[in-house]
Amino acid sequence: MPKYTTADIRNVALTGAAGAGKTTIVEVLLHDAGVIGRIGRVEDGNTVCDFEDLEKEFHHSLDSAIVHFDHDSAHVNIIDTPGMPDFIGKAISVLPAVETVAMVIDATAGIQTTTRRMMKIAEERNLPRLIIINKIDNATDLSGLLEAIRDSFGSVCQPVNLPTGGGTGVIDCFNNAEGDSDLGDVADFHTGIVDQVVEMDEELMEHYLETGEVSPQQLQEPFQRALREGHLIPIVFTSARENVGVKELADVMAKLCPNPGQGNPRPLQYTKGGEKHEFSPALNTDAAAVAHVFKVSSDPYVGKLSVFKVHQGRVGSETNPRIDDAKKATRIAHVFKLMGKEHTETDTIIAGDIGAVAKIDDIDYNSVLHTGEVSDDLHLLPITLPKPMFGLAIEGTSKGAETKIGEALTKLTAEDPTLEYERVQATSETVLRGLGEQHLRVKLKLLKDRYGVEVETRPPKVAYKETITAKAEGHHRHKKQTGGAGQFGEVYLRVEPLTGDEEDISNGLVFVDNTFGGSIPKQFMPAIEKGIRRVMSEGAVAGYPMQNIKVSVYDGKHHPVDSKEVAFMTAGRKAFVDGVLKANPVLLEPFVSMEITVPADQIGDISSDLSGRRGRIQGTDMLPGNQAVVTAEVPLAEVMAYSSQLKSMTGGAGSYSMEYSHDEQTPPNIQAEVIKAYKPKEDED
Repeated sequence: MPKYTTADIRNVALTGAAGAGKTTIVEVLLHDAGVIGRIGRVEDGNTVCDFEDLEKEFHHSLDSAIVHFDHDSAHVNIIDTPGMPDFIGKAISVLPAVETVAMVIDATAGIQTTTRRMMKIAEERNLPRLIIINKIDNATDLSGLLEAIRDSFGSVCQPVNLPTGGGTGVIDCFNNAEGDSDLGDVADFHTGIVDQVVEMDEELMEHYLETGEVSPQQLQEPFQRALREGHLIPIVFTSARENVGVKELADVMAKLCPNPGQGNPRPLQYTKGGEKHEFSPALNTDAAAVAHVFKVSSDPYVGKLSVFKVHQGRVGSETNPRIDDAKKATRIAHVFKLMGKEHTETDTIIAGDIGAVAKIDDIDYNSVLHTGEVSDDLHLLPITLPKPMFGLAIEGTSKGAETKIGEALTKLTAEDPTLEYERVQATSETVLRGLGEQHLRVKLKLLKDRYGVEVETRPPKVAYKETITAKAEGHHRHKKQTGGAGQFGEVYLRVEPLTGDEEDISNGLVFVDNTFGGSIPKQFMPAIEKGIRRVMSEGAVAGYPMQNIKVSVYDGKHHPVDSKEVAFMTAGRKAFVDGVLKANPVLLEPFVSMEITVPADQIGDISSDLSGRRGRIQGTDMLPGNQAVVTAEVPLAEVMAYSSQLKSMTGGAGSYSMEYSHDEQTPPNIQAEVIKAYKPKEDED
């Protein structure tokens, strides 16, 4: 058992924009705690958290990293997260494991897009937030930045300490009401944060109004309640490179941030009797174990590494948990505490703590390990991750590479919930999708360096769909004589668009047998349907899958000797194509819903650009801090490379998210080009 208890644990995620100094802050915290002997530098590639070769090459965090240290009787787990927009999924995915989200803001760069996104997500997740203003020694307008923070995130943002001496030191303004700072009189800021905290306790507020004084001990409980309820977002100032304010930051984490029992609980859910029920874990270390896996990685030395937060009970070498809905328990041989790439074996990970287990292939991202009998489908309430929409079609550079590529991509996507790959039937391409160009560039380099798989890439084709817009009739008579028994089948059918209220829709098709009098024996109907479904999957006019079509077979002829299934399959296929070509066939293209966040003075440029891409502006909202959000619906074909294009238009100041919305009819000129380029397979009879 560890020397610390659940009440001693502090779990904190460091988030914020790239370059804000998160990894450097961790280095100084570890050095001051005596964990490391020398402070590393991101530029030198020798920090504890940026230990992967690609992170050293890019000089940026590309994945979350977990470290821990002890300070003033508290055991602090820090999760250092990436700040680049393409890797924001890695930052979001760790939030279920922490009680506090610490937002690091570069004092020289101000509030950036990633900061806004992470603050919004943390608020939606009901997580206490802390703001760290870093690089104060180089700041030119800290007063203006503090005002911008309050404009953006509310007056609940109150400093607990202040910079002094031109950013060479900090002074406490929470427990101390005397002195001067770079931002003004300490007493004014002391009054501001105390006023904010005492609002959480009526008796304490009355006492404060009567006496004008309140002790730090009296403020402790209402301070943490204000944190939990979002009534207070403390601000601390640091210059990590100069080791200014970092010890004070450690004090804030140890003394003011909530422990797992004081933070807002992360409710789990299970289904019983067809109804969903919430399960609130008890932090009792002796209770049945419940742990949630929030990170999975492949370690070259220990294999698959699964990182988890224990929400109830304990997980150790004697624990035999079930994984998700598995009926059989899994034996855990070793558990580890993490320090960057180093794994230190320990006997037990207690409730509230973060640990890891290696070499268990059945554990995946978002798995729940449990020893109790609550329910087989016990799971954490899902966290919404950005949907990967930026895609590249990939193809092996050598023959027979498909299997190797598939195995490697399966491992990469298991590590990253915002990375997907699929075989797109409509285009016969394997498409790798991520959050942006840089995201995929990193993954493709991993594919080569780690798994020895080289691929060629190209922009993916648009996955159009085909459908019809009118009713029509189709007919085909199939007759083939090859010597001996021949083939014969004749089919008459009607095609019409689905209205949306039909039943028995299967893969976009409603198939109806309206024949009578035995014109087509019933045993041949499945063969006709099979021929039609083949066209539905391969397309009739441009080679793309078809959808939303009703087919009624109403007549036909058969031969007592020559009629066979293959004959009616061919007759059904060709009769269907005949009908489709008469029914005003159209192509449908995918549209995406987009939210683009840009500086307010660039709204016009963005709106004009989207209109030029056949997009429709849905609305524009102004945000604090001279930012704006433009929402639009745009054809996916027009924004497949939008990441680099937006970066070019905004100088890197813009960000966007998009997700599939719906399909719409393709304009006639584009449809004509696509159909013209289609080369159908040669007919087979």
